[in-house]
Amino acid sequence: MAVNYNAALKSSRMQAVIAAIDAGAGPGTLEICTAAYATILASIALADPSFTEAGGVITMAGAPRSDPSADNGGTAALARIKDSNGVTVVDGLTVGVGSGDVQLNSINIPQGQSVTITSGTISHA
Repeated sequence: MAVNYNAALKSSRMQAVIAAIDAGAGPGTLEICTAAYATILASIALADPSFTEAGGVITMAGAPRSDPSADNGGTAALARIKDSNGVTVVDGLTVGVGSGDVQLNSINIPQGQSVTITSGTISHA
């Protein structure tokens, strides 16, 4: 059986996620990775504040956001979000073109290519 939370609790929990991402002196980052986080393809600085919250869903602020030159080449499979101190706050995010938690302009990323996040949302379970 699924666990359900009331709207106020969902909202406060997701606000805590935003606060954790925005912890530290600078903006958090979103890393686009290959399967099992084997390779970091691109690291994209988030806005500060990084997300907005409504109804238990947080939405990336300032989209689109880009990394002008991918660090490595490969197929994007996962994403994670770190605070400005490099501490992972959220991982296991799906990536895709037109679907997924993090939507990209392409999941096939050659080294040196510009990588753009067109949108990003995380929903409370």
